[in-house]
Amino acid sequence: MATLSTGALTLADWAKRLDPDGKVPTIVELLSQTNEILTDMRWMEGNLPTGHRTTVRTGLPTVAWRLLNQGITPSKSTTAQIDENCGMLEAWSEVDKDLALLNGNVSSFRLSEARAFLEAMNQEMAGTLFYGNSGTAPEEFLGLSTRYSAISGATNASNVISGGGAGSDNSSIWLIVWGENTISGIFPKGSKAGLIHDDYGEVTVELTAGIAGSRMRAFQERWQWKAGLVVKDWRYAVRICNIDISNLVANANAADITELMIKAIHRIPSLKLGRPAFYMNRSCYQMLDIQRREDAAYGLTLANVDGFERPSFRGIPVNKVDQLVETEATVS
Repeated sequence: MATLSTGALTLADWAKRLDPDGKVPTIVELLSQTNEILTDMRWMEGNLPTGHRTTVRTGLPTVAWRLLNQGITPSKSTTAQIDENCGMLEAWSEVDKDLALLNGNVSSFRLSEARAFLEAMNQEMAGTLFYGNSGTAPEEFLGLSTRYSAISGATNASNVISGGGAGSDNSSIWLIVWGENTISGIFPKGSKAGLIHDDYGEVTVELTAGIAGSRMRAFQERWQWKAGLVVKDWRYAVRICNIDISNLVANANAADITELMIKAIHRIPSLKLGRPAFYMNRSCYQMLDIQRREDAAYGLTLANVDGFERPSFRGIPVNKVDQLVETEATVS
């Protein structure tokens, strides 16, 4: 007996998307998330077809005081070049034409499926921004947690602050200053920025499941996002790691989020060099609000950012990112 591919919509899937009157309903997106970093971060075109090359200063020239009739040895500064790679996030959708035609509203049926793809792409991109590791998964780009992964022994260790947690139920709060000369998202030279959607309409597709080599007419779409992350100056991101979520929620030996956020602010050389923003998950945001509810001096306030009211801490927007997990290992 022929079997359908798990990647194809079935009649059962179709039936679950119809109201009693036979129309495509508005689906309640229970799997949707809030990942405000995607609308908040800054993007720029890379200078390489596969990413971006950055030149950074690694050493200063030697200077000295001079006496009359005595010379000074010539010196020079030193630089290094760092290549940041982009990844290609991609997804395809193929829906049997006759299946889509069953309810007489092809556009609504296809749109209901497209929304799920858009949400999946957004979640994967937000997660990779923090946890991508091109060393273990070459198809990804290098995320922030992989770069800021030690509280001692690393060059950027001064910008990794421990919240005192242990075990494997930790999370992180991030302070990032987005800017052309600090940290930004990148897309390859000559390519398009952001999520690209190609609707190929009705095409003939060859099936690999069931009867191999058989064909059918289908509506085909592709989603693609070419993106990467460039950290030109590591001093403009701070990770507050080792926030023990179980202790935090129970308010037992919990991390003082306000104090840690103040420390993070003072790790940044200049907040004026770009656009700063905090990022945390819902548990951390909830406890930040609870910890400061009686302290007006350090409480959250509302600020207008690009026309939207957003909470801010000391004038810095505070954003929710559901992709910041609560299962991080202890950073040491």
